[in-house]
Amino acid sequence: MSASSVKDLSLSAWAPLRHRVFRTLWIASVVSNIGSWMHEVGAGWLMTTLSPSPLMVALVQAATSAPVFMLALPAGALADIVDRRRYLIASQLWMMSAAALLGVLTLTGVTTAMTLLLFTFALGIGTAMMMPAWGAITPELVQRSELHAAIGLNSIGMNVSRSVGPAIAGFIVAAAGPGLVFILNALSFLTVIVALKNWQNAPSDNELPAERVVGAMRAGLRYARHSPELRAVLTRGAGFFVFASASWALLPLVVRQELQRGPGTFGLFLACIGVGAITGALLLPRVRTRLSRDGIVAGATVLYAIAMLALAHSASVYEAGIAMVMTGTAWISVVSSLMTAAQTALPAWVRARGLALFWVVFMGGMAAGSTLWGQIASWIGIPFALTAAAVGALLGIAATWKYRIGQHDETDLTPSINWPTPMLAADTEADPGPVMVTVEYLIDPARTDEFATKMHQTVRRIRRRDGAFMWELFSDADHPERMVECFMVESWLEHLRQHERVTVADRAILDRVRAFHLGSEPPRVTHLIAGRR
Repeated sequence: MSASSVKDLSLSAWAPLRHRVFRTLWIASVVSNIGSWMHEVGAGWLMTTLSPSPLMVALVQAATSAPVFMLALPAGALADIVDRRRYLIASQLWMMSAAALLGVLTLTGVTTAMTLLLFTFALGIGTAMMMPAWGAITPELVQRSELHAAIGLNSIGMNVSRSVGPAIAGFIVAAAGPGLVFILNALSFLTVIVALKNWQNAPSDNELPAERVVGAMRAGLRYARHSPELRAVLTRGAGFFVFASASWALLPLVVRQELQRGPGTFGLFLACIGVGAITGALLLPRVRTRLSRDGIVAGATVLYAIAMLALAHSASVYEAGIAMVMTGTAWISVVSSLMTAAQTALPAWVRARGLALFWVVFMGGMAAGSTLWGQIASWIGIPFALTAAAVGALLGIAATWKYRIGQHDETDLTPSINWPTPMLAADTEADPGPVMVTVEYLIDPARTDEFATKMHQTVRRIRRRDGAFMWELFSDADHPERMVECFMVESWLEHLRQHERVTVADRAILDRVRAFHLGSEPPRVTHLIAGRR
């Protein structure tokens, strides 16, 4: 195969499917997502029979989405500290059991409204636990250059499932009732379990004890706070999702009140969104050769705003359908670009936690935005609410433009193994702390300001991001050439984890800073431990 052919393959939207494991898991996830969308239809229809109250029907959707917002961060922490393959299998078994039991109860006629909500909430818990881990394994299945295409394929699979699942469920519910839909949903999880069982993921070579869940959550939040790359993704996401939620929240009302149409038209519009999303995923590989990721997100946001304006002022189903195709194209362009930026900004040790924060921003932005635009629509009308959301999306580009994404795609986040691991004396307790680490530098007095600037801009961020709860740089009043870096971590074990978390890119930064140091000997490092007897 020629070099140009290899390049064309890597740019193809379908390139990740050449990897057998990714292909198998992708097909299994499509089947499982079809089952999940079938459940949405079956549960909604069953609730209209058990309790036709609008509140109870709305609670079915809330029971599905609320766990994702509440449990995403703990789920991400778990996915980073346990074997992800086994963790995913456990989550699939949980959802399969819940769906199967609900199906049996429904077929036997003993399901009540509260029972339906309880089991739907249980399925939502499984989804919340699964999502960060599922996203975190994607870089393990494909090459880095194919990551954007892989995320696009996952989005295509979701949109295909969204189009196919409800249609299948409608026929089955009409013919045999929702109980059979729940049983088929349970069987759909089995396809993912089989695919995961056949995937032999690489074992972890970490010899340190696993982090505790609460500590892992703190570490994830600390990483996000001190990682400009991840903060940029989360900020850009928040600036988009809050305004983009208007189309999703108000679309049913546009169909019913503005266009005077029924559920068939609503289903047609959802299919148009799916067509637009698939089209966008196929076009993205070529667009990425011409535009930066910031340019794609900005351009797609403009397209999304235009689609909202078109939807707001559509006079016919045809015009609104075109707006929905545009919506799908813009939506997948923004979401897949942000997700890829998040993936490439995260090293393996914190990847699931970082993606969990992305899901929190996603779900929180959509939930808060939906409530906001629904209320605004009740005050000033649907067309004006959509118009205001479109203007807000455009203003969001300007407000968040300084948070650049996609600047770190080539950054090497694999662990660096050449930072010597310190050893404790044999009589020291198992995990003492806190630990204070000092690094003494000898700097040319003419370059101390330059050195201090570099330390504050780069080294401080690395230390705080990887575990330090305090960092400072001191200068010796009597010897101006002597400067001391000081940082503290909560325990000796956490400091050892700091050594494991240093990436190749971090190592290069530290080497450039230490090039300021004078003399043949390296900077002197001291470890001071509190509470030693």
